[in-house]
Order: sequence, then structure tokens, then C-alpha cells
Amino acid sequence: MDSITIENFRCFRQRQTARLAPLTLLVGENSTGKTSFLALIRALSDLTVGFQAQDILVGIQPPDFKEDPYDLGSFDEIVHYRGGREGRTGTFNATVTRISKYETGDEPYQFHVTFGKKGTTPVPIKTRFAHGDTWSEQDFSTVGAYTLRFGTHRGSWEWNAPDEFRTLFEFREGKLPMVFYFPRVLNENITPLHASPPDTQEDHESLEDMVFNFRLDTQRPFASAPVRSKPRRTYDPARTTSDPEGDYVPMYLASMFFENKKTWTKLKNELESFGKFAGLFDEVSIKSLGKRDSEPFQLQVRKSSGRSKGPWRNLIDVGYGVSQVLPVITELLRPDAPDTFLLQQPEVHLHPSAQAALGSLFCQVASRDRQLIVETHSDHLLDRVRMDVRDGKSDLKPEDVSILFFERGDLDVHIHSLRIDEEGNIVDAPDGYRSFFMEETARSLGL
Repeated sequence: MDSITIENFRCFRQRQTARLAPLTLLVGENSTGKTSFLALIRALSDLTVGFQAQDILVGIQPPDFKEDPYDLGSFDEIVHYRGGREGRTGTFNATVTRISKYETGDEPYQFHVTFGKKGTTPVPIKTRFAHGDTWSEQDFSTVGAYTLRFGTHRGSWEWNAPDEFRTLFEFREGKLPMVFYFPRVLNENITPLHASPPDTQEDHESLEDMVFNFRLDTQRPFASAPVRSKPRRTYDPARTTSDPEGDYVPMYLASMFFENKKTWTKLKNELESFGKFAGLFDEVSIKSLGKRDSEPFQLQVRKSSGRSKGPWRNLIDVGYGVSQVLPVITELLRPDAPDTFLLQQPEVHLHPSAQAALGSLFCQVASRDRQLIVETHSDHLLDRVRMDVRDGKSDLKPEDVSILFFERGDLDVHIHSLRIDEEGNIVDAPDGYRSFFMEETARSLGL
């Protein structure tokens, strides 16, 4: 994603656009909508992730705004409340844009969605794909009426879904029908609009290319919770289903240790490289408490000093920061990791030097094909990102970093999209960005 535009969503009343980059850092006071912003990004991804160009009509489950690690409540708690006579708005809107990684050019692809209310739940009632003068638009506000409008530079048309498609999606209760492209076989249901000429194969190919090139990831983004799971002295082998708190991580590491030595060795080396750099641990190991991989095990780490190696220590016996950061770095470094990460306060319980090291890791991991969107309260992490970009410690360029500053107004929040320059300086920061730190510094100096 290259940008997201929001309107009437939670604390964001006015229509505003935030720039996203390979590495995007969300900063600002508590309760200024940073977590809500991450939840909306996942919701938009859920509406577009995983579909393939060969799909004609597929059912999409509406996004769940109560799924861990985000629980935004019901529609009335999500739509912006203006207070007084204005009350709550009837809809909220979001638009995501991207420059396709499947073709060259600067023309952005856009996906817009309007959310309305069904019962107590927010559901899409209108969607629109667009790229230049090619577009397709669906309206779900009328139940059972699957009509789609689309256009190219030649004109615009309307497609009315035949009865067999309506029956198909009436059977799949709770799912939205999404039309992704328009093969010629459906032409008997297409009507020209506004005196447009008959549609052609060229028009259908333009629409198919638009949707294919817009595609986001083939996997859902990984979304982390702000506080990860507590370490345990002993683990019993279990399924390694990913979860926001990182409960699965010890089991995942153990499965690699027992079943895939090559992957385990590579991942172990990368984990230890970060552990040493951050000053947290030098080695990590799985200790089996039996002769089979189905028996309990322990997760251990140790530090060294010069040629002297320290004792192996159980994860529960070392600093809490190790167990809190391990799920984050494991998810980032595992070979089958998704392309997009939504991370909440990954620096929790870390010493400032380890927070800074995490910033360096983010610079190394982020790229044009991997996107990290990180909510953080750590100046040490942010400053390390600025310095690493300035010093060329990774392939990340200044334009590959976006700092989103969430600033509270009277009854809503404004998002400032900040950039860094070649020297690592933050460009065009508003007065409120550093006012707190300046006031605290002046107080400490007795000014």
C-alpha cells in the first residue's frame, strides 16, 4: 500500500490521506487512533487479499473489526461521532492506493470502500476499483441485486448478474459477491451506458489487468498484539497456528528444530545475530525433555563473554524483554513470513539500546516487496531508523520511510505524513510534534 485515505472513521472526521512506505512508523499520544488505523489497514487488505485473476465471481467475508488483536466494537463505536445534533454519520469511507509491483509506471491503482451498518456490524456497501480511466464499481446496499458498473476510455457499461449467480451467493450466507473481471462469455448481460459503444475484448482485458495489477499480498498481514504471551518453563508440542500474542512461537521453533534442520539453522543464526546486536542473548536453543519430538521441551538462551560461554538459561529466567521481542523477530525472519506486518509497540519491555537495535532490524527487513507498519512510542527506535537511513546501513532510502504523526484536535485527530531527508532530519514536522519533549527538556534545565 502506498497511501490510505479515511473519512468518518473512529476519531478521524475529516477526509485525509496518509502516506505509507516500505517502513511506516506511527507516532503520537495515547488514544489518538493509531491502533484503529492498523485495524482499518487489515480490513482493507482482507477485502482484496488472495483473489486471483481467474476468479469471475467470488464470495468475500466482510472484515471483522473485532478480531484479535483489534477490537473496535460495533458499527456505532467505529463510525465517527460528531456530538450534539450531528450525532453519528451513517457511513465511513476508506481508499487504499498503490503503485503496482507488477508493472512500471507511476499511475496509482485505487480501491475505495464505503462501510455501512448491517445490524450492529460494519459491512461494505459500495466498492470501486480504479486505474486511470479504467474502473469497476459495485453497490451492495440493495440485498440480492448484484449489479456492477464498469468503464474504460471507450465508455461505460452495466452488468446484471444472472439468476444462477444470485442463487450461488444467497446460498453462501454472510458473504459479499465480488466481481473481479469480465470474460466475454458474460456479454449477454452487459448494457451500454450513456450512449457508449458495445464493449469489446480490449475493454475486458483492461479491467482484468487493472484488478490483477492492483493485487495486494497473497497472505493476510501479520498483526501483533502490543503485549505478547508470558514465557513458560516447559512447553508441550502443539499446532503452530500463528496468533497475535506469539503463543505459537516456541512450538514453531521446536518444529523447525525437530523437522527441518536446514531452516532451523538459518533462522537460529538470524535470531542470534539480532540477539547479539541488541545485547539480549548470544545463542538460542531447543532442549528436548524426551527422546521424541512429541514430548515436552524448553526454550533456552545464553550470553557469552569473549571466549567464555555463559550457562544456558530457561526463557522464563531471563529478562522479560527477551520473551516479548522473540515473537516479533521470529515472525519477521521466518522464511514463510507474509509481505505485510502490522506491529503494535514491538519495543515493549526492551532497554533503549535494544529498542534502537529493533529499528535497525526494521530497516533491514523493509523493502519494496515487504512492508512494515509499526506503532511505536520509542524515540530510540525512531532515531535509529533515521540514522541508519542517513548512514546507508541498509538499502532503505529516505523516501522508503514514512512517519505518521497523529495529533489530537478538538473532537478529532489529524494525521501528518512526515518525511526524512538525506541527513536523517524529519521534514516539515508540525509544532506539536516535539512540543512535549522540548517542554520536558526546558524543565530539566530549569528554564
